[in-house]
Amino acid sequence: MGQEKTTLGSIHISPTAIATITYHAALQSYGVVGLAPKNLAEGIATTITREPTRGVNVHFDGDKLDIDIYVIVEFGTRIASVAQSVANAVRYSVEKNVGLKVHEINVHVQGLRVSNND
Repeated sequence: MGQEKTTLGSIHISPTAIATITYHAALQSYGVVGLAPKNLAEGIATTITREPTRGVNVHFDGDKLDIDIYVIVEFGTRIASVAQSVANAVRYSVEKNVGLKVHEINVHVQGLRVSNND
């Protein structure tokens, strides 16, 4: 958990808060059509609960903040460019909104989706 000590007390930031910020930043990135669960068990659990942090894992290790994002990319876009764009957008959004330095962002492309342009 991210924490910061101030003269008035301490501030605790939960991984769920960071995952929610990450989720929204990733969905707003060009070429991303959705986020995917990392495995079947998580997929079933998030379908039932409708948790907004599906497809995002946040890990705190001391002062290091690591984020794993599992995305579905639009077919026809450059996957490497989309992944780099997602990583940059998430890094900017988390560092701006939370004030914590992000150590590592891993973007996992779980699938491609073809748009129906009929």
